[in-house]
Amino acid sequence: MPRRRPGVLLPLELAILDAGSTMQASEESFFGFGLARALADRDGSALLAHGTLYKALNRMSEAGLLEAEWEAAETAEAAGRPRRRLYRVTGAGEAALRASVRPATTPSPVTRPVIA
Repeated sequence: MPRRRPGVLLPLELAILDAGSTMQASEESFFGFGLARALADRDGSALLAHGTLYKALNRMSEAGLLEAEWEAAETAEAAGRPRRRLYRVTGAGEAALRASVRPATTPSPVTRPVIA
């Protein structure tokens, strides 16, 4: 498999940063299954495969684009479910997302001499 250039994000990683930032704005953090649902709703597609999503989340955490922590056991127990791994987009993740959506600069027009 060819190696990626450093600093180049996959479309899935950009989608995670975008959707995660939106979820984080209202909920302070997001978790994997909630993110998968948000991506599926937004794109009108099926849920991502478990391995695909969680490998990307782990890779992005290791790269410093996301920070992750386990939810408090009491919160999960009160809701009657397993603990969730909660994610937040970091400053580096926000910068990477902004850089990816920055419009390409248009080169200045080349002026050519008029030949009479």
